[in-house]
Amino acid sequence: MGETISIGGYLAQRLQEIGVKHYFTVPGDYNLILLDEFIKNKNLQLIGCCNELNAGYAADGYARANGIGVVVTTFSVGALSALNAVAGSYSEDLPVIIISGGPNTNSEPENQLLHHTLGEVRYGYQKDIFSHVTSESVVVKHKKVAPIQIDVAIKQCLMTRKPVYIEIPCNIAGLHIHKPQNFNFKEDILSDKSNLRDSVAHAAKILNSVQKPVLIAGVKLRPSGAIDAFKKLADKSNYAVATMPNAKGMFPEGHKNYLGTYWGQVSSPGVSEIVESSHAYLFAGPTFTDYTTTGYTTLINRDKLINAGPEYVKFSDRTYNSVHLSEFLAELSKKIKSNNTNVKAFNRIKEEIAKEPPVKPKQILTTKRMFGIIQSYINAKTAVLVETGDSWFNGIKLKLPDGAKFEIQMQYGSIGWSVGATLGYSLGTEQNRRVMTFVGDGSFQLTAQEISTMIRYKLNPIIFLINNRGYTIEVEIHDGIYNNIKNWKYSELIDVFNAEDGNGISFKVDTEGELRDAIKKSLKHKGLCFIEISIDRDDCSKELLEWGSKVGANNSRTPKESEI
Repeated sequence: MGETISIGGYLAQRLQEIGVKHYFTVPGDYNLILLDEFIKNKNLQLIGCCNELNAGYAADGYARANGIGVVVTTFSVGALSALNAVAGSYSEDLPVIIISGGPNTNSEPENQLLHHTLGEVRYGYQKDIFSHVTSESVVVKHKKVAPIQIDVAIKQCLMTRKPVYIEIPCNIAGLHIHKPQNFNFKEDILSDKSNLRDSVAHAAKILNSVQKPVLIAGVKLRPSGAIDAFKKLADKSNYAVATMPNAKGMFPEGHKNYLGTYWGQVSSPGVSEIVESSHAYLFAGPTFTDYTTTGYTTLINRDKLINAGPEYVKFSDRTYNSVHLSEFLAELSKKIKSNNTNVKAFNRIKEEIAKEPPVKPKQILTTKRMFGIIQSYINAKTAVLVETGDSWFNGIKLKLPDGAKFEIQMQYGSIGWSVGATLGYSLGTEQNRRVMTFVGDGSFQLTAQEISTMIRYKLNPIIFLINNRGYTIEVEIHDGIYNNIKNWKYSELIDVFNAEDGNGISFKVDTEGELRDAIKKSLKHKGLCFIEISIDRDDCSKELLEWGSKVGANNSRTPKESEI
């Protein structure tokens, strides 16, 4: 019969093979046998989280840093709590495997009503729900097909860069099957040769014929594995290059042709003028949403647009399908002519970045000065995570040294994401990379307790809590009393989470000098650091004011006559 292994052990070994070292979980009776089997694999570390939503956010952050993440839940009350985080990973193209323990396979045929369920004898609803936010959802009910179900689901996760759902009933996890055999989880996805050739020729003809072309990096470069191909195209073409806001960090900001962030009316200084006046623009892997286009106010002429998506290239008059982004960019770089006209134009109009004034120790902090001070402490080994809100705008304005990382959840924009994601990213990244997270007080209140998990596992992120006593981003979109929140003594929570064995430190700062000193102490500390920064309620970036008004206007459009 050969060597055997439990179904839970089989799944654990497959996770190890694809590069997983940690998984995030909350125990519940339906997943306990499964967790027992996982624990037997000494190459995987269980990370116990405070709740399933945070565990899902942690898997999201881990996938960003490590390439794939895993969250393990119990049935219904656990998995459905994680649903929001998995939906976020789906929208952000992140390979996350959600593994749920399930009811005993005999319970439904025997008409048994079970706890943690909807109070009806039908237990397939969780798989059905997750089918909307995953690229594959399976329930393993028979040990003979367990290996192929598990392997195909994992392969689907890696190929689509989307979450998958695997449910293991509680009486199945411990059953033994053959040990895993060799399996190819990754395959090269090749373009249709004819469409690739024609789309490259079409794009090259346009770009080589215009005086002022420009390249714009989009967020789909990462899931398409096209970041390197885009840089190669930029180097070969000598074009001016901008990044969309959710693609920050996907192109080196020290590059001689880098302009900044293209974000319509809230772009980096001079960038929208260059991009929108160009004779042709190649957007590589873009997402055009109300958020990335500032309420659909960007001035992009569709007749000049080359939209290179993950598996297609769209022109004003034609679309080529089955053309993969990395191949398209790589082949285009062989056909493109060097043209730095827009780089010269930008250099004529760009604003010189004013040197940050020295710290005034007793000066009350403003948002602008806060990020100006923080800028000087960001280096090639920094990873910046920014929460939904004004942290987006201030974080995007930071200058990233080559090698620094940047993460944002702009497509889904779920407030509270950054705290759980910080846990996962810290575990998934290199040991010498320091995570800096910027989160507002309103967002922090949703997921605050996962700070204790970071302390528990001796992680060392620096979390900047920006306390302005409300949901500032919502204020600028549409204000109301619902944007006010109860204030907390945030910095004092670290003592609560430390309890008798923690090593976290915290600071509450109001002045420039206090912030500078807190950062210096944090960088030397081998443990979690939490810096609460008091900011005036009405102090926010001018970009948020502009962006919020445009997004709010788009939200408040009146119904068309036929809809009234």
